[in-house]
Amino acid sequence: MNLPRFPLLKDPEIKELLKKAKAGDGLARDKLVNCNLKLVFNLVKRFQNRGYELEDLFQIGCIGLMKAIDKFDLNYDVKFSTYAVPMIVGEIRRFLRDDNPVKVSRSVKELAYKIQQVREILTARLGREPSVGEIAAELSLNREEVVNALEAAQAPTSIYETLHQDDGDPIYLLDQLKGEEEGDLPWLESISINEILQKLPERDRLIIIWRFFEDKTQSVIAARLGLSQVQVSRLERQALIKIKSLMENG
Repeated sequence: MNLPRFPLLKDPEIKELLKKAKAGDGLARDKLVNCNLKLVFNLVKRFQNRGYELEDLFQIGCIGLMKAIDKFDLNYDVKFSTYAVPMIVGEIRRFLRDDNPVKVSRSVKELAYKIQQVREILTARLGREPSVGEIAAELSLNREEVVNALEAAQAPTSIYETLHQDDGDPIYLLDQLKGEEEGDLPWLESISINEILQKLPERDRLIIIWRFFEDKTQSVIAARLGLSQVQVSRLERQALIKIKSLMENG
């Protein structure tokens, strides 16, 4: 995105413009917005690869910025930017949440929240990530209930989400799923990845979700499942082959 160049404002200038804006000065309000566009853009970049154009999210972020300008109290003992950042991020997250095509029941959301709390408690108690079985036992649930609640509460992940990037080109989730031959995309476009994941055995499904949707390392997954890193690597390859086969065979 090519943003117009506006000067950075110092705190006294910002406070003066805020006073004028609150008194109804439209030009002062516009200047505050324009001089904070770079802040909005830097925050919007956190939400890349969510299935939305950056320009669209930038517009949503600007709405958050304008709300921050309108609601900021000059008696606050904080910088305007400190106040504006959570307002902008909150506006973007609210948009992503409300625009989410996957609707999850309140009871499932509450269960997922309890599971996250128990996970944190067990992590502190055990000094490591708890397994699904340990979380299930702590909540007197079966493993399937825990897995289903966590999966349902997850936001959909784009197949173009960046999994890794160093000095070269980024590696997308798509790169991990496609075959060796060119032109292998039709089978990927024809069916939902989520539906395919549901057809995998529980352990394979967990490995794929943790590896590619939560960006966990094979070592972390190995510790969760009580396996070696080599075993997880082998299971991951086998699971990807199963996914490709399921997609090709519909």
